[in-house]
Amino acid sequence: MLSWLTNAWRVPELRHRVLFTAMILAFYRLGSWIPVPGVNSSAIEDYFSNQGGTILGLLNIFSGGALGQFALFALGIMPYVTASIILQLMTVVVPRLEQLQKEGEAGYAKINQYTRYLTVVLAALQALGYTYLFDRQIPDFQLNAGRLVLIVVSLTAATTLLMWMGELITKRGIGNGISLLIFASILSSLPGGIRAWYEGDAFERVAFPALALGIIVAVVFVQEGQRRIPIQYAKRMVGRRMTSGGSTYMPLRVNMAGVIPIIFAAAILAFPPTIAQFFPQTQSFINEHFTPSDWSYLILQAFLIVIFTYFYTAVQFNPVDQADNLRKYSGYIPGIRPGPPTAQYLDRVLTRLTLPGSLFLALVATLPTLFIRYAGFSQATTRALGGTSILIVVGVALDTMRQMESQMMMRHYEGFLK
Repeated sequence: MLSWLTNAWRVPELRHRVLFTAMILAFYRLGSWIPVPGVNSSAIEDYFSNQGGTILGLLNIFSGGALGQFALFALGIMPYVTASIILQLMTVVVPRLEQLQKEGEAGYAKINQYTRYLTVVLAALQALGYTYLFDRQIPDFQLNAGRLVLIVVSLTAATTLLMWMGELITKRGIGNGISLLIFASILSSLPGGIRAWYEGDAFERVAFPALALGIIVAVVFVQEGQRRIPIQYAKRMVGRRMTSGGSTYMPLRVNMAGVIPIIFAAAILAFPPTIAQFFPQTQSFINEHFTPSDWSYLILQAFLIVIFTYFYTAVQFNPVDQADNLRKYSGYIPGIRPGPPTAQYLDRVLTRLTLPGSLFLALVATLPTLFIRYAGFSQATTRALGGTSILIVVGVALDTMRQMESQMMMRHYEGFLK
């Protein structure tokens, strides 16, 4: 353990990337404690003390506690995640976006630009929704027109800054910046979860660590599980050289989508309560069916996770493109003809492989609520240390270590995951 830490620290580029990532995350946590101008933070904290089992309590965890204080980064990175979902869904139905997606880096850059614009719009709408909600629910909020403009502009600008910080981590740091920001938010709730677990009853003290350890083992097992498709390459002429054939494999992971489907589902389920603040007549319906402890919410959450797992896997892995690349480089799967039969085979294998991965994600996401309802666990413990939090933390940690592994392997150092 200490050896790979020492080797990583000796690499100047890797050391600079790690320090840069830590600096950005420190700025993010600082912004999560600075309140929005003109807001009574103590009144909002009192209001959130009774929101542990609601969608606001879950969103507060994803924002690292910033929403519970109405800090600058109260919206977190969820508007950007929601904008990414909308743009990816629109690429299927809008021919212009589909064409941009096929143009390579230039097309992806244009789609990212549209995503940023949509993020600003969604952040402004979400800031309006939260402000209107707190003004209705908190007597001491004391909202007026000038304060409304100040709050909305501050929260929208802070979300835009947070989006830029996440992109900086992706380009100049280690790991995926958006995932790391959510990772840091969840870890910030860890001390409170440990304190709630320690203050719980005897059964919770004994049973919860065993359950958490079992979830961690299961998450690592599923995240690292893969189906290896054998690939055979024939000899071919490249210029004046004859390349030698060989055999390798194509790894298809059980959970190729990672933690993205859970984050997508949380962002989608947070959208209706925000919009409902502008339509008071729908408030009773939203409170009844969009509470995390309600069965309709759990079923909808599990359904969205399964759907988004298949959708994101299809975005990440295109069987037709993979089959064309294999045929282009004289590769084939033994027993499968090149071209469309190979694409059909890969699609069939990936569909069967994604099903257990999606069901596992849905089960892990619903476990905290089931523990609260039927095992008597406290909400603070299961929300901070429950299945969704563990899945995101472990998944992001594995992806980050995998990127550091590739950096180390390029320099012939011993890796992390061996």
